[in-house]
Amino acid sequence: MKLVKHLANLGYGSRKDVQWMFREGRITDAAGDVLYADDPLDHDNIRVDGEPLDLPPGLLLMLHKPVGYTCSMKDPGRIVFDLLPPRFRERNPVLSTVGRLDRATSGLLLFTDDGQLLHRIIAPKSKLPKVYLATLAEPLRGDEAALFVSGTLMLEAEKTPLLPAELEELGANTARLTLHEGRYHQVRRMFAAIGHHVEALHRERIGGLSMGDLPEGQWRALDGADRDQLFSTESA
Repeated sequence: MKLVKHLANLGYGSRKDVQWMFREGRITDAAGDVLYADDPLDHDNIRVDGEPLDLPPGLLLMLHKPVGYTCSMKDPGRIVFDLLPPRFRERNPVLSTVGRLDRATSGLLLFTDDGQLLHRIIAPKSKLPKVYLATLAEPLRGDEAALFVSGTLMLEAEKTPLLPAELEELGANTARLTLHEGRYHQVRRMFAAIGHHVEALHRERIGGLSMGDLPEGQWRALDGADRDQLFSTESA
């Protein structure tokens, strides 16, 4: 049952479904020899219908999220899981987004099935910077950077001021904003608090990790070097 449970946990079907896959000869090794449910578990050597298995538990991946997708499994519209292999929705442990991007925001989104890793990324004490490119409806006035870095800016209905955030002016109505915390719709609410409306928002980086040239709507698994890059800016 060890192999059956492993494939079921990867989302290939229920245990009963996977048992039938073995009986039908659909589970083989890399050489094409049929495997049986009581064979030893060797993840990298297993093939389903001739294809290597999906990534094992403990995965971390990035997605270049397009505008129009929500970070949910239940929304009736387009969801970010539509951009991943369908089996990923059935995995156990569950694959979760690491934080969220709202429907109107594009950019770097992380997923993991590792609860400890997820906590390390989002824990306030890690202070991993998150970098956003914001396009505003009106020109910058020139006082925004000082207001954001002051550490005194308050958001509506909140009781604690925001941590200092760095703003870099890129054009008349575009700016790069670096946050060191994660509050609900923080970037949009920050600009609203000082009289600006955000027309477009794109997350460029988390920690030391950026998407590079990953096309919109595409994903890739992250390896050890990527994880090191992610945490290269982690607060001591």
